[in-house]
Amino acid sequence: MDLGFKGKTALVAASSQGLGRAVAEALAIEGANVMITSRDPEKLHRVKEEISKKASGRIEYKACDLSNGEEIVQLVEETAKRFGTIDLLVNNAGGPPTGTFEMMTDEDWQKSFDLNVMSHVRLIRAVLPYMRGKGGKIVNIASSSVKEPIPGLVLSNTFRLGIVGLTKTLAAELAPYQILINTAAPGRIATDRTASLDHAAAERLGISAEEAEELNKKKIPAGRYGTPGEFAAYVLFLLSEANTYMTGQTQLIDGGLVKSV
Repeated sequence: MDLGFKGKTALVAASSQGLGRAVAEALAIEGANVMITSRDPEKLHRVKEEISKKASGRIEYKACDLSNGEEIVQLVEETAKRFGTIDLLVNNAGGPPTGTFEMMTDEDWQKSFDLNVMSHVRLIRAVLPYMRGKGGKIVNIASSSVKEPIPGLVLSNTFRLGIVGLTKTLAAELAPYQILINTAAPGRIATDRTASLDHAAAERLGISAEEAEELNKKKIPAGRYGTPGEFAAYVLFLLSEANTYMTGQTQLIDGGLVKSV
């Protein structure tokens, strides 16, 4: 099935590793031209070379601090300059620090807000001029915590829900421009971020990281962590020409972990 990515341009935020990289790689393999970004230019260059070996679309990169509004504007402008336009946006950012409410300072809250909420706001604002006349697709990557708060992740639990509200609001506002926007909420996917959460849980419980991982897997009906590729496949559907009517939705990719309806 042709998903319609050939000739399309995608900007994928926080895409030098983890879920962002998996999405960028899958898009490039399907023929999209992809701009990848993170803070580390050397790592981006290495990832570009690795993905290019598999890709049928072009890969470019630009370093960007997603908590910096000026750098986001420069990133979007550079993407449009190199590829001519922007058709697809994947909003993604590193997870905020772990910890309980009483552990967090005002600085922790502000930094997490800038990275995990304002990066989405600023990227969407910056790409709209390129999408408004011809349509486009936007996917916001959040977390399963939007359906069930995760202990020890008060910052993530708070700000990820803000992304759900943003998605739902913009679905109505952007629909007249033929722009579809949805939220993809991963559960426990096998990434460095998930491994760090397992380590944090292990320290809190006084067990090994391996034991913490096994405990978490027992909570998942699928009996395992998902792979970044499995998550990317779902995001590709949302970005593809196969999706013509779904907008404003938040969907879990979690192996059945979250029990809420």
